[in-house]
Amino acid sequence: MPRTSLLRLARFATLAALLGCAAINTPENLPRATPNPALVDRDLPMTGDDGIWVGLAFSGGGMRASAFAHGMLEGLRAATATPEDKDGILSDVRLVTGVSGGSVTAAHFGYFGPEGVEGFRERYLIRDAEKYMANSPLNPITLVRGLSGGANSAGTFGRFLDEALFHGATFGDLRRRSRIRTWINASDVANNTAFLFSAETFDALCSDLETFPISQAISASAAFPLVFSPIVLKAHATACDYTEPDWLTAARFNPEASSAMKAHAAALESYSDPEKIKFVKLLDGGITDNFGTTGLSVERARAQEAHSPLTPQEAVKIRRILFLVANAGVSRDFGWTRKLPGPGGIELAMSIADSAMASASRTGYDAMRLELSDWEEELVEYRCSLSRAEVARLRGGLTGWDCRDVKLFVGQVSFDDLPKAMRDQLNEIPTRLSLKTDEVDLAIRAGQIGTRANPELNGFLRSTGLGETALAASGPARRITPVRN
Repeated sequence: MPRTSLLRLARFATLAALLGCAAINTPENLPRATPNPALVDRDLPMTGDDGIWVGLAFSGGGMRASAFAHGMLEGLRAATATPEDKDGILSDVRLVTGVSGGSVTAAHFGYFGPEGVEGFRERYLIRDAEKYMANSPLNPITLVRGLSGGANSAGTFGRFLDEALFHGATFGDLRRRSRIRTWINASDVANNTAFLFSAETFDALCSDLETFPISQAISASAAFPLVFSPIVLKAHATACDYTEPDWLTAARFNPEASSAMKAHAAALESYSDPEKIKFVKLLDGGITDNFGTTGLSVERARAQEAHSPLTPQEAVKIRRILFLVANAGVSRDFGWTRKLPGPGGIELAMSIADSAMASASRTGYDAMRLELSDWEEELVEYRCSLSRAEVARLRGGLTGWDCRDVKLFVGQVSFDDLPKAMRDQLNEIPTRLSLKTDEVDLAIRAGQIGTRANPELNGFLRSTGLGETALAASGPARRITPVRN
């Protein structure tokens, strides 16, 4: 055989061997015969005695997003803390949802609560979360593994998360220790829908959410294509007698249901059909919903009452709702926009991915605002439909009662709201799971500044009086100063 033919054969054999080395994740989800308990006990109050409900959503964007979300938490605490209440409105957070890098901060806050904010920088943000990862594009094995399905398995990033933060904690541990609804979001790449790690989703899989590791859910949420192989879940369709919830049936046949809700319902339906799905393949949540707000649409779709997910007692006590999104997305300066050729190759692939994720983010944010606005209207309508006797029974009295006194504040904190010099620096921070310390600190500071300057937050603080209380307790140095470019 000619030497050139032997060389080609050797190269082909080497390539085949490398392709066979692609990282493959085996399913870790166990079967379950009975429905999963809700992640947060339904008997726990969603609002405090002050009638305040706070929800937070943390976008994707690698360690940059984790740090920016952490800065938002610190900014919220700084804006509202007093000597008597060091956590401020962090104690009123009842929902936190996250995607990709933002899912780390979301899960950590959901699991540890406000007391976990202190020290998160040292335990995670300034450490090398890529410690166990194969991530060099110059390594041919890494490149081929990436092209053949993914260069890294769930055991790389997930292992680091357990070492640094979660120490093997499961969703059952989360349910037992937390009163914060915590949503971790990935993407079901076969159904082209967002995948929410929730009791309802795992019920459709006949699978046990309680024993599933939090670190594995985050790994799925952050599994960027090529860098990671898909996280795999097994559909244990024969392990339980699954009955789909009424809202799912309604979403499928209701002509007024949104296409997103119909797609979500179809995905859940497919999980219980072994002819359709045996294994669910999950990748980065930002592919389908970079803000992790799909869960809000699901909550409202499954609501049986206008006040849901609040109880009647909570519905007559709630006064103010704040929902803030931390958007750590960056603006890229594409050189090919100033010349005729391009983009091509990797640039083209990244441009397509960025465009899809940015579009999904905008659509998801607009849908979330609409869902919350509808909820506000339905809450007011429900409250005003009650008799005074019923209100007195639910509230324990009529003092201060105003059925229309419910106000909703929805805002987005992004790099666009920051001074240009800081914004330019932030746009240079790569989307990775390991950053330089000064890059981490810049993203944290950006989250603090952007949050404190956010007009929706400041409107919420004025409406509740929380801002004035914190300022009076801490003096003029703590005054909120709007940022201007």
